[in-house]
Amino acid sequence: MEDEGIRIGIVAGEASGDALAADLVRAVRARVPAARFAGIAGPEMISAGCEAWYPMSMLALRGYVEVASRVPALFNVRRALKRRLRREGARLFIGVDAPDFNLGLEAQLKRAGVRTIHYVSPSVWAWRSERIDSMARTVDRLLALFPFEPPLYADARLAVTFVGHPLAARAATAATRRETRELLRLGAKQAIFALLPGSRMSELEMHTELVLRTAAELFEAQPDAGFLVPLVSREARNYFDVVRYRLHLESLPIRVLYGHADDALRAADVGIVASGTATLEAAMSRCPHLIFYRVNALTAWIVKRKLLLPYVGLPNVLAGRFVVPEFLQGDATAGNLARAALNLYDDTVVRRRLEALFAAMAQELCADTPTIVGNAVTEELRAAGVRC
Repeated sequence: MEDEGIRIGIVAGEASGDALAADLVRAVRARVPAARFAGIAGPEMISAGCEAWYPMSMLALRGYVEVASRVPALFNVRRALKRRLRREGARLFIGVDAPDFNLGLEAQLKRAGVRTIHYVSPSVWAWRSERIDSMARTVDRLLALFPFEPPLYADARLAVTFVGHPLAARAATAATRRETRELLRLGAKQAIFALLPGSRMSELEMHTELVLRTAAELFEAQPDAGFLVPLVSREARNYFDVVRYRLHLESLPIRVLYGHADDALRAADVGIVASGTATLEAAMSRCPHLIFYRVNALTAWIVKRKLLLPYVGLPNVLAGRFVVPEFLQGDATAGNLARAALNLYDDTVVRRRLEALFAAMAQELCADTPTIVGNAVTEELRAAGVRC
């Protein structure tokens, strides 16, 4: 690159976006050493060399009702980001997921002459399909994780690049469960359940008691069972422990992992997973699992009216049918989750079929993501007038 100090704005809103953005930062800086990334960043992005003007945790919100109280503060942050990126001469902005925040910022920056990339298509195939046309007006290029997404934007004349999903590049193999159990010093034949209540504090507040009560029912039915719970921060661990003590479930054989959701899922016979990116991680880990989720009742009502598909879990979306059970809202009870998890654990044939299906999904999603992403960003920098 001939230009010096090329400012690129970037915003990610949760752990999965942090990982995607960090890989992007590394891929681009390998091609463009002068690239300087800054914006809203998580720990992985910071480690990759991104400057954090604001912490990623401020965007880790969910749902209409839950976000409402933070709207004024988020608008202020978005205005401040726009001003600073313009002041520092940003040539390109990359919004990584977090569409409710990023799409508005992208629209403002594009009107101001900044090239824009949105990384991770919103779930227009599941709900809010009206976003397709609005994105065509506000985004110069979309980087899509799934191969079925580019055709959805064909009529909108938006440049869409399928980049593959990074989780697929690290997908489990037939030997992974044994190897991970050896790494974690778990018994080869012990019944292991992975409990993933979510990465956001709002999800933990909604789900922690549910997964703990589910674990208690599982342990009563399967006394040799062990439980792995990956949590993303000390704050999450503290909250989890408070709820555990309140429920008097300290004696449950639960092993908390800091991060390492992939290890928990790879080692487990069955996963109990909050809907979101973690469900795809479960599939890429070849972990038979079930999906659950709870949100505020008003949020659930609003979302249900907009849903275009009968399922929400990514493995079901990819399969085009229910292959993983889903327990949402009132159906997400400890009794339902425990019974379904035990049924899945006891049915070896179904678990093996799921593992084979997940292996096929990994092949479908696999691509040379760093190269494709790096090339796409470089092309947009050229379009912004940066000589490469």
